[in-house]
Amino acid sequence: MKKEVYDPSTCLVSQIAYQYYIEEKKTSEIAQQFELSSSTVSRVLKRARQEGIIKIQLAQPYLECNEMEKYLEERFRLRNVCIVPLDKPEEELQDKNVKKQVALEGARYVQRIIRDDDILGLAWGGTMYHLIQYLNPCRKVRASIVTMHGSIANCHEALEVQTLVDRAAMAFGGEKISLEHPGLYNTPEECRQMAATEECRNIFEMYEKIDIALTGVGSMYPDYDSLLGKTDYLTEKERKELREERVVSDIMLHFIRKDGSECDNPIKDRTLAIDLETFRKIPCKVIAASGSKKAYSILSLLNGNYIDVLIVDYHLAKKLISLLK
Repeated sequence: MKKEVYDPSTCLVSQIAYQYYIEEKKTSEIAQQFELSSSTVSRVLKRARQEGIIKIQLAQPYLECNEMEKYLEERFRLRNVCIVPLDKPEEELQDKNVKKQVALEGARYVQRIIRDDDILGLAWGGTMYHLIQYLNPCRKVRASIVTMHGSIANCHEALEVQTLVDRAAMAFGGEKISLEHPGLYNTPEECRQMAATEECRNIFEMYEKIDIALTGVGSMYPDYDSLLGKTDYLTEKERKELREERVVSDIMLHFIRKDGSECDNPIKDRTLAIDLETFRKIPCKVIAASGSKKAYSILSLLNGNYIDVLIVDYHLAKKLISLLK
């Protein structure tokens, strides 16, 4: 019998497909059994898929997650979207557990793409706290980790950005650079004076060279559920003003409207943090978030072009897409 079979029968196609997909035999074994070349076996397997003899399909909710990922990537021209599949209704899930699953995917993604000599910009937050815990300390990389904003008044030490940068640098085995000053000042003049110091100027120059930025997002609409709002960072008067300005999210101590524009509140001039124009220029901006309540927040960041890589859970993605249709 000749080694090459260019027009195999349907029966032969079925036999080869069965042995490859069901019995999990190698193509080399199949080729030897049927006296074919490995390249012919590959062509037969392709024909099996084309003619519907074998059908390959992802199970739910994985299939739907992949379809939503593709839709969001194309709609907003994103570099990557990762949607954590969940098989239970949101009300049956614990927020903390979902946050941890998203954080785990975030940690895996960052460790997959970061390289020696990269500069990683890091922000504070609950998701970031869990993400840092999931970094694999066995995967060292000679990178610099820098805080993208100042400290937050009465913030829990474990969530504080300086603490997170310390732990991330320890996990990566890299260098830590911290903006060890308050994130909010009483007056714009005080903030400008601090930003003009040599220490702050050096860090702000580093912001221009950040390769990867990693942050969560706070939700301020439809419910005021921002972690930032649960600290003493803002006064009640300032919270009210932001609500009147129709702010829907906060990111790195900046407040964002639904259309993606930054709220031009006086708080802006009193804030010591990377400015959003510089942030927007970072090549890889990774946003990790969980919970459908953050759909409006994520949409505001997408509208402002503040996201390159989006890592969210199934229910948040589902809600986000419903807002787009």
